[in-house]
Parts: sequence; structure tokens; C-alpha cells
Amino acid sequence: MPISRPAVSRHLRLLKEAGLVEEDAYGTRRVYRLHDDGLDAVQRYLLNVWGDASSRFRIAAENTTARKCRRRP
Repeated sequence: MPISRPAVSRHLRLLKEAGLVEEDAYGTRRVYRLHDDGLDAVQRYLLNVWGDASSRFRIAAENTTARKCRRRP
């Protein structure tokens, strides 16, 4: 990974505290996996915040013709 091990550990700790991942200990190793209930909570939150905005955006984008860009000399 392009980030340091301490940074990865910090991110995983925050994700665990938020309930998005679960940790299993195997000796000195820790294995993390996604927590289904946490992902469901995020999805509910995003739907509550954004509602149908993403669907409306997709429909608008699909029904918009592309404009040609004028190139500057």
C-alpha cells in the first residue's frame, strides 16, 4: 500500500469504532472484514441525505446532449 502501516492501523481503528469493520485476532495478526450492519447503516444514511438525487442526476445526464468544446488557438 502507498501509505504507512501506522496510517493503515489508524484508519482500520476508526472504521472499527464506526462499526464498519470487525476484527479477528490470530496470534499477533489482526484480520479485518466488512461488517454488514455497518454498511447497511451507511447506505441508509446516504439514502436519507441524498434521497433520489443520484437517480435524478443519472436521468438528467442521460437526457442531456453533449456540447462541443471550442478549442482556443
